[in-house]
Amino acid sequence: MATKTKTKPTTTAVAITPPDFRFLSINLKGTSPLVINRFSAKAMEEMRATQEAGSTSRSKKIREAKDFDALYEGAKHTSEQGWEGIHAAAFRNAAISACRAVGFKMTHAKLAFMVLADGFDKVDGAPLVKLTEGKAEKWVAPTRNATGVIDLRSRPMYRKWGTTLKIRYDAGMLSETDIVNLIARVGMQVGIGEGRPDSKQSAGLGFGLFEIV
Repeated sequence: MATKTKTKPTTTAVAITPPDFRFLSINLKGTSPLVINRFSAKAMEEMRATQEAGSTSRSKKIREAKDFDALYEGAKHTSEQGWEGIHAAAFRNAAISACRAVGFKMTHAKLAFMVLADGFDKVDGAPLVKLTEGKAEKWVAPTRNATGVIDLRSRPMYRKWGTTLKIRYDAGMLSETDIVNLIARVGMQVGIGEGRPDSKQSAGLGFGLFEIV
């Protein structure tokens, strides 16, 4: 009777190369108005109170009179140093979204680069990119809330704006040219902030577009 010869499983060596992180600064100039909407401290407090109350709380909430000036100020991103800015994640998320247009895997893009913060929001600690140009004005416009009801909202709008992105990227995954072209696509196709072309709620406004200068 023939005996079976056991074959040893083959092993494949995996070589992991060290990351090649590099830094790049890109100057941006807005080509359409930028509208910012920070999740307000009041909204967070109301959400916390509702969740702490639990499911036994069934009473209907009394609708308070709106203070449009307070809503406008509360929607700004203001740093601990006092300057106004944009959530750094807005640019990174927009760039990851732009990867769909060029066939680059979004999961890889999340690891390939990072938009560095110039400072942090004085209220919620969010990482911010500093606005180097632009002055906010109060913009009041109708919008639909989560239940589909039309409501008036007050937001800071920057008709003319500019900023400088500081990016750390892995040159083993993306080149400097790749990063520049990706940010250029964000500026022309995706946008940032409310009313941007890539927004699910307000895609038709064309806000938050920019060019590289």
